[in-house]
Amino acid sequence: MKILSKQTATIIPVTFEKPTKEDSSAMWNLVNESTLDQNSPYKYMMMADFFTETCIVAKQDEELVGFVTAFIQPERPDTLFIWQVGVDASQRGKGLASKMISELIKWNATEVHYLEATVTPSNEASRALFKKLGNKLNAECEITDHFSASLFPDSSHEKEQLFRIGPFKL
Repeated sequence: MKILSKQTATIIPVTFEKPTKEDSSAMWNLVNESTLDQNSPYKYMMMADFFTETCIVAKQDEELVGFVTAFIQPERPDTLFIWQVGVDASQRGKGLASKMISELIKWNATEVHYLEATVTPSNEASRALFKKLGNKLNAECEITDHFSASLFPDSSHEKEQLFRIGPFKL
């Protein structure tokens, strides 16, 4: 008679923290391994150094597996604008993007009552993410055309629609 041993899987938690300059290369690499719009490495250094209060990284076993770059709108200090959300392929479908944005909102809860992001019509994952966030925050999600395709130097770029969620309170 064979006795089968039960193997247990080790679950490594994902932690959230403010980015550092040292995280910027991993952020850039994650983007380059995805279908996200590519920005210069300098953009990620700037965000990780000068916008630490409004950006977040997700790490699993010290490896970067996700990030959100965002900033407070200068003309609307109650609005957090999400510039880019990156999630490693190993973490997709686990709600990591939503968790990172929710954590950012908590970090800025006293000042932020609106969330904004621009999304192309074909980006169904981001569209679903922001609509779900609106529902989760019990807030309206208004979608309007914002950047026309003709504004982009690359003629293949789609228009960008503005998703504005709020007001909300935590």
